[in-house]
Amino acid sequence: WLNEDDAAEIDVKDNDWVEAFLFAISIAVGLTPEMLPMIVTTCLAKGAVSMSKKKTIVKNLNSIQNFGAMDILCTDKTGTLTMNKVVLEYHLDVLGNEDSRVLRHAYLNSYFKTGYKNLMDIAIINKTEEIEQDNPNLINLSSAYTKVDEIPFDFSRRRLSIVVKDKNQKCQMITKGAVEEMLSICFHVEYQGKIKPLDERIKKEILKTVDKLNDKGMRVIAVAQKNNPSPIDKFSIADECDMVLIGYLAFLDPPKESTVKALKALKEYGVKVKVLTGDNDKVARSICKQVGLKVNNLLLGSDIEQLPEQDLAIAVEKTDVFAKLSPEQKAKIVKLLRQNGHTVGFMGDE
Repeated sequence: WLNEDDAAEIDVKDNDWVEAFLFAISIAVGLTPEMLPMIVTTCLAKGAVSMSKKKTIVKNLNSIQNFGAMDILCTDKTGTLTMNKVVLEYHLDVLGNEDSRVLRHAYLNSYFKTGYKNLMDIAIINKTEEIEQDNPNLINLSSAYTKVDEIPFDFSRRRLSIVVKDKNQKCQMITKGAVEEMLSICFHVEYQGKIKPLDERIKKEILKTVDKLNDKGMRVIAVAQKNNPSPIDKFSIADECDMVLIGYLAFLDPPKESTVKALKALKEYGVKVKVLTGDNDKVARSICKQVGLKVNNLLLGSDIEQLPEQDLAIAVEKTDVFAKLSPEQKAKIVKLLRQNGHTVGFMGDE
């Protein structure tokens, strides 16, 4: 160790500031690689704390870097652009008149469904329980029927079937699902109080009524049934045929008040928004219009299946809205955008 006199003498004799500066730089260069991980982690942790104040949980600190670099946000529609509070507005026959029979069949399908009940199932059950005191046909449905079997929902069929039996042992299959997919399995329709063949004229009337509801931003699903669907107690997708269409249900899920402001802020920060939804194109267009999101181009899930991957990689750049998608197709779009060099964020429940 040097005493003060020795240090002063050295300072007087060797007062080389350039050499001292270079020595300090060499020390800094040596320390920086060792300190850099700690510095980066500290900055990311600070970002996570800031996000927590906005009611956002960051599970992986490294995601903060990607969050800041994001240039495309892919978002689902339900619960992100909309309020995620689905309400059953109408239960209608094929002519567009209110019909409690449609609600009764829909209730049995939703109530006896196994496992997770989605927002539309809950809306159907709530609506039935709300008005059952005013309609004898809706009272104690769950105790009047027994579940026999179930054909679960999948994204290729876009429908779900429940087989129930009443106290008189009458067996009935009840199916609900996307309108176009339901029309493909219905050969007959309850039309003006009678069972009639589902011809092209009636089908056009049905689609016209559904389009009007879709243009108002309503999600529409169809309901069908048939008696004594199978002579045995084991049912399959093959039994979903020759059904009778009895009507449809119209649901409303309005946009969030904060959506317009959020989309505007994203645009100002240079983040492009793409909507990826399982709903049909008309509902998607209606909601986008309500929140001020321009739809310059739209692709359906069926279009995506037909496009070669090279062409799809180009199409995803030009497309703003993707409708009638399966979860796998959503993941494929995000993957292609990343391969194109984008930093992509995704909001949704898939």
